[in-house]
Amino acid sequence: MRIEEYIPTELLRPFIKAYRIVESEMEMTNRILPGTSLVVAFRYKGQVSYLSDDREELLPASTISGLRKSVRLIHYLQDSATIVVQFKETGAKAFFNEPLYELFEESISLDAFIKRDTIEIIEEQLGEAQNNIQRIAIIEQFLLSRLDSYKPDRLISAAVEIIHSTRGAIRIKELADTLYISNDAFEKRFRKTVGTSPKQFSSIIRMEAIVRQKQQSESLAGIAYNAGYYDQPHFNKDFKLFTGQTPSAFYKSPNFW
Repeated sequence: MRIEEYIPTELLRPFIKAYRIVESEMEMTNRILPGTSLVVAFRYKGQVSYLSDDREELLPASTISGLRKSVRLIHYLQDSATIVVQFKETGAKAFFNEPLYELFEESISLDAFIKRDTIEIIEEQLGEAQNNIQRIAIIEQFLLSRLDSYKPDRLISAAVEIIHSTRGAIRIKELADTLYISNDAFEKRFRKTVGTSPKQFSSIIRMEAIVRQKQQSESLAGIAYNAGYYDQPHFNKDFKLFTGQTPSAFYKSPNFW
């Protein structure tokens, strides 16, 4: 599998983390861990499917995926290629007015949000493009056409930064108090902007930190304890949901991306 990453143009940098072009030279399955970014993917060659419970579900050519708390297995046929738009945590709201929290744990056709005629034009252009630079330009033109006079929610952006800085180890009530907002109002604004609840977002950040730290440390139990896990069975359950494997099996498996 070949993966190329591109930085967005300056106008889109406040909203987009990166573009990734994923190309499979042979049939393979990729393990995708949960993240904190909503994703839009355009498949312009081959076939890509989602594997779950011994079932294979063909993904639409243009797909929008919400945040999730569980691992996903993505199956690529030989000679398949997809361009992935990875939004920043609060960035997708600048392009979509729909309630993003309804996409949690879901991947659906992008035509639920964008007119089918518009998507077909993009898919046709991507198929005819001669190289990846042209494909990125097509996607950026599409995104810029949807970017209106969006005003970011600074309070939610601050909340996201705090959750990151604490590696997810902060109580949501404490966070709301820090930002001088009621817990209920905070929950609603966070879900509307980010696409999931602050508690669920924090749990993703916490598990991401555990996975990264273990790559540099010998004691997984110590890392889990410091992250707030005082019960080993609870930790093992959350870890398996996040990675699809037990801790021992996960760290013996091939690298993920």
